[in-house]
Amino acid sequence: MATATGDLDIAGGQPRTTAGRIARFLTKGPLHVFLVLMGLFWLTPSFGLLITSFRRPEDIADSGWWSALGAPRQLTLDPYREILQDDNILQGILNTLYITIPSVLLVVFIAALAAYAFSWIDFRGRDALFLFVIMLLVVPLQMALIPAARLFGDLGLFGTVWAAILFHVAFGLPFAVFLLRNFFIGIPHELLEAARIDGASEWAIFSKIIFPLGMPAIASLLIFQFLWVWNDLLVGLVFTSGGSTPITVVIRENMRQFGANLDIIAPGAFLSMIVPLIVFFAFQRYFVQGLLAGSVK
Repeated sequence: MATATGDLDIAGGQPRTTAGRIARFLTKGPLHVFLVLMGLFWLTPSFGLLITSFRRPEDIADSGWWSALGAPRQLTLDPYREILQDDNILQGILNTLYITIPSVLLVVFIAALAAYAFSWIDFRGRDALFLFVIMLLVVPLQMALIPAARLFGDLGLFGTVWAAILFHVAFGLPFAVFLLRNFFIGIPHELLEAARIDGASEWAIFSKIIFPLGMPAIASLLIFQFLWVWNDLLVGLVFTSGGSTPITVVIRENMRQFGANLDIIAPGAFLSMIVPLIVFFAFQRYFVQGLLAGSVK
């Protein structure tokens, strides 16, 4: 025991001797190598898409994307210049923004209010209603496509961005309420009691206490909802048409029309990946905190 303790730095838990460092590397080295290999494996398709998006059509037809690594002259900005002049691609990106931003903001706002009510407001039937929200988590999205399409048709919304927005909000709320409620319930109730004693209204408590303290979970929800809506194909394919189709549907239509026309598909697909990556890295420090919400009491 004394030898084992002497080989470790008590403050940092790190081995102080050369033998201890070698033993630590040999025990954890294979795990690190495995994790690096898995990361490279998952990043390879995205990296290949990036390289392909900078290649000319004739180069894409002649060889695989990896050949450009040894011949940088194959890389050019011409595919992006051409695609940015394509009105359909640009309109698809704008439509995706029109659908995604309201869907995310509405889900976050409504779910935060509902989660606060389920956590800290005592009303009749609260537990039964929350159980019903949890039950909605298991409802398959595909089961509601036809009924929702008929409803939107009767309301005159079918084929517009509002149909996609309403559908995304409806199916995003159950998970959002469940996630935020589990985080809000862990906030010390003494803070809320002190605010009520001082005469604060429920809205003041929510906006000045619950919302700031719940920012990690709210940011995680924002990332989840944004990625789901931005990358969605099925909902956009069913509920939008004409000039309201998102970028995912536009890329699919290009695949159907032009087959293997990767000089159009690759830069368009990579452009659609940039915004989710920016959102993820902007909120990543909150993302981990939100995932761990409620794990420690």
